[in-house]
Amino acid sequence: MTDDAERPGAVGRRLVLRLGAVVTLGATVACSSSPDGNEREADAGRLPGRTGDAETGRNAGGPEPAARPAPARSTVPAPAAPRRRNPPPEVRNGPRDRPRIALTFHGAGPVRLAESVLAEAERHDARLTVLAVGTWLDRYPGMARRVLSGGHDLGNHTQRHLDISAMDEGAAYAEIAECAARLRELTGSIGSWFRPSAARHATPLVRGLAARVGYRTCLSYDVDSYDHTDPGSAVVTANVLDTVRPGSIVSLHLGHPGTAEALPGILTGLRRRRLRAVTVTELLTS
Repeated sequence: MTDDAERPGAVGRRLVLRLGAVVTLGATVACSSSPDGNEREADAGRLPGRTGDAETGRNAGGPEPAARPAPARSTVPAPAAPRRRNPPPEVRNGPRDRPRIALTFHGAGPVRLAESVLAEAERHDARLTVLAVGTWLDRYPGMARRVLSGGHDLGNHTQRHLDISAMDEGAAYAEIAECAARLRELTGSIGSWFRPSAARHATPLVRGLAARVGYRTCLSYDVDSYDHTDPGSAVVTANVLDTVRPGSIVSLHLGHPGTAEALPGILTGLRRRRLRAVTVTELLTS
């Protein structure tokens, strides 16, 4: 009887089987360890040492992964605006050779009194300048647009109307900048003018801080009506008309009944003297 090794084709069949086993083993090793194998594509996007969905990063059959903490926000303050070497000038009056004056109002108090003053001015074809307190705008945001829609000037009289001259640099800057931000939010502008609170004149520090916020001029005045002392409408009227002259900038307040009562007499007296009440912008720039 002849052995299988001696049968025709037996040797060939055994060689084919052995070669097939070697090829299969080599393919298995290549899929599990070769960096060029198909497993590299399947693992794309997986976290090292984890199995699961490559797109979402979830564990197959396991709990949801913990949310990644949001990146910490920078606590480094934004750089301050560059300081100007020379603070902007302070203006207390306009040109004396023109028949114009400016009635400027501290913007605060009951809105009904403010509306009364604005309406009376408009009946006399007069234009005012309102230096608004930021907390007043917070309470009555519609007054910002009301002032501008009447053709009046709107400016900044600090956020809380505290004694700005007694504040340190940081606190004083905040008082100016916060009110400016409120004005910009309501009107798109920080306003043309800044007047320091609880002070007739701005200190050099306050003038410099106002310049950093964006105000070229700090606004003072040469006529004080003293209406904030509530002396009565007749006294307020006399205080203005006895002192005013061409180019004057007059200090008044929206939040006092005596001021609203005095305004018709003030405007009539100005007209008799051929003085026209205009905004500070018109007084100083035209």
